[in-house]
Amino acid sequence: MTDCAATDHDGRARWVDVLPLERLADQAILRVRVEAVDLLLVRDGERIMACERACPHEHADLSLGRVAEGRLFCPRHFASFDLGDGHISAGWPSRPLRRYPTRIKDGRIWIDAAAIDGAAP
Repeated sequence: MTDCAATDHDGRARWVDVLPLERLADQAILRVRVEAVDLLLVRDGERIMACERACPHEHADLSLGRVAEGRLFCPRHFASFDLGDGHISAGWPSRPLRRYPTRIKDGRIWIDAAAIDGAAP
C-alpha cells in the first residue's frame, strides 16, 4: 500500500476498500460514503486524499467546490482549505478541515474507517 494522506492515527487502522482509483481520473472531487459518513475523495495532481464533505465554517457541500493549487475551495464563501494540513485561508474563523488516512492498493482507494469513527463530531 502507498500512503497518500495523513498517517495512521494510533496504529489501529481499519482499512475499507472504497472504489477504483480510475473513478477519479476525470474529476477532482467525488462524494463517497464510508461507515455511514459522507466524505469526499479529492484528487490534486497525483495526490488522493479523503476529507469531510461539509465545510467546517458554514456547512456548505464541499463537493460543489473546486480544487486548485493544493487547496479545496468552498462554493459558499470562497475560502479555501489547504489539502496538506486542512487549515482554512486567512481571515476565516474555522477549525481545520478534517482529513482521513487514504491508501492506494492494487488500483483501488482505501480509507481508514477507524479514523472516521474516532473523529469528533
